[in-house]
Amino acid sequence: MKLKVYADRLSQPVRAVIIFCEVNGIDYEEIKVDLANREHLTPEFAEINPMQQLPAIVHGSFKLFESHAILIYLASSFPGVADHWYPADVYKRRKIHSVLDWHHSNLRRGPTLSKTESFWLDDNRPFLLGQNQPSIADLILVCDIMQVKLVGETDWNRLLGPYKKVQQWIENTRNATNPHFDELHKVLKELKEKLQN
Repeated sequence: MKLKVYADRLSQPVRAVIIFCEVNGIDYEEIKVDLANREHLTPEFAEINPMQQLPAIVHGSFKLFESHAILIYLASSFPGVADHWYPADVYKRRKIHSVLDWHHSNLRRGPTLSKTESFWLDDNRPFLLGQNQPSIADLILVCDIMQVKLVGETDWNRLLGPYKKVQQWIENTRNATNPHFDELHKVLKELKEKLQN
């Protein structure tokens, strides 16, 4: 049974899920759901995800939505996924859950880069929580922050300029997940060019 990922690459959480699948060699089929054409609001998609949001997955008869739940499922269910993404160690895992819960109540309501820099990146290691390898928390937060690229380089530099550790962390996560990271984020450049024209 092949994993199906319902996706529009303009969605930050969708990009995180697809990058995760690519980096970890998870075989999947991308089913495009065009947000601009409101395909996520159709009765057919409501059968996949009653909340009618992206991403969503179907794996055999199993359906799942919400990006955090999807990433946890993928990290826990597919062989060969490195432990650093979602550690077996409960102590490390609880810290990832803290970041994921914080993400929905804070970052998505507005960039709280100062907290990211002073608290989550406090240990001078390349990734969140003082880790040497990325976790699903790094991936989901970075994909959200990358959406700021739509406003242009001037605003990107203005918003992120004061946060050198955040900038380095974004680059570390990009490097750890490339070429998939760059490939999935091309959609932002394309949309920005389209909006400018």
